[in-house]
Amino acid sequence: MKFLLDDNLSRRLVPFLQHDYPGSTQVVLLALEAASDSVVWHTAKDHDCVIVTRDADFQELSLVWGQPPKVIWLKTKNQSRAATLKILLDHRLMIEDALLIRGQACIEVSDSV
Repeated sequence: MKFLLDDNLSRRLVPFLQHDYPGSTQVVLLALEAASDSVVWHTAKDHDCVIVTRDADFQELSLVWGQPPKVIWLKTKNQSRAATLKILLDHRLMIEDALLIRGQACIEVSDSV
């Protein structure tokens, strides 16, 4: 599973995700920083990525357009890169179970999950 991090998440997370989520990237690294949500959605779909965001917009798109791509909605306050990375790594099994095994289109992950 590889991630496409939305522009509300740091591109500096990408190298630290490669072991657990190889091939992950971020919208700025793909020159999509000014792209619409629709363009980001289709890029994730074309590259078989899971969108990771702090924004409700992609959760709403998943309800309208279905999957793929799948969406991880981080329901956390703005926090350090290290805290965001910890959440994504600590919840890896739950993320894989929800998205890959149970086939959910969108999951919410918070620091209390």
